[in-house]
Amino acid sequence: MSTSEPVLITDKTDGILRLTINRPERRNALNDDLIVQLDQAFAAAGHDPDVRVIVLGAVGDKAFCAGADLNPNAGTFGFDYAEPTTTYANLLRTARKTPVPVIARVNGFCLAGGMGLLAISDLAVASDNAKFGLPEVKVGLFPMQVAALMQTMLPPRKFAEMCYTGEMLDAAAALDCGLVNYVVGMDDLDSTIDDLAAKIAKNSPAAIKRGKHALTAMHGMTFEQGIAYMEAQVGLMPLTEDAQEGLAAFAEKRAPQWTGR
Repeated sequence: MSTSEPVLITDKTDGILRLTINRPERRNALNDDLIVQLDQAFAAAGHDPDVRVIVLGAVGDKAFCAGADLNPNAGTFGFDYAEPTTTYANLLRTARKTPVPVIARVNGFCLAGGMGLLAISDLAVASDNAKFGLPEVKVGLFPMQVAALMQTMLPPRKFAEMCYTGEMLDAAAALDCGLVNYVVGMDDLDSTIDDLAAKIAKNSPAAIKRGKHALTAMHGMTFEQGIAYMEAQVGLMPLTEDAQEGLAAFAEKRAPQWTGR
C-alpha cells in the first residue's frame, strides 16, 4: 500500500457508515495512526444523526485485524507512566459508547487487538476462512485490555483456554461460542452484512439508540437491579417522537417516518 493511501476508509450511504481498515500489507494490524483515526470515527458517528448503523471491516480476504503492529516503528506500544491510558484503551472506550449498532465484518484473521474490535461490535458476520485468537502469550504479552470486554462474551473456561494457550478458533467454533452471528462464504459476506445493516437502518433510530444504551448499562447488574432499571426505561420510550410516530403509523397502516428523536 502506498504511504499516501488512508489507513482507514470511510463511506456513509443510506444511514450505513462503513469503516474499513486499509493496511492489508500488515494484515490490517493496528498502528497508532489507525487507532486514533478509528477513535475519531466512532466519536464522530456517535454525534451524527444520519448514521444508523456502523459496519467495521477491512480490505482484502486474509485478515480483519491481526492485532497490534509489532513493527518497532508502528508506535503501537508507546506507554507514558505519567498518563497510563493508552490510545487503544481509549478506542475501546469510545467505540463501546457509540450509540448505534456496530457490525463486524470479519474477513480472515481476527487476533489479539483485533478481538477487541470484534468485542466492541454488537453483531458479527464472519467468512468461513476466519480465525480467532488471543496469541499474546506467544510473544510474552497478555490480552489485558481485550479481556475487559471478552470475558463477558465467552464461557469462562473457553476464554481462559484461549488466553493461556494462544491457540485459535476456526469460524465454526466461533459460531458455536457465540462470538459471531453468522458464518458465510467469502462471496456471500458483503450481501449478508448489507441485508443485516439494512434491516437495522430501517427501524427507529431513537428506539435502537435508547435500547443499546439500556443493554450496555445492564452489564454487571443483578436481576433485581436490571429489572428495576428496565422498568424505568419502559416509561421513557413512549415519550419519544419515534414511538409516537411508530404507533400512529401502525394504526394508520403506513410506513413510519422516523425523526430519530
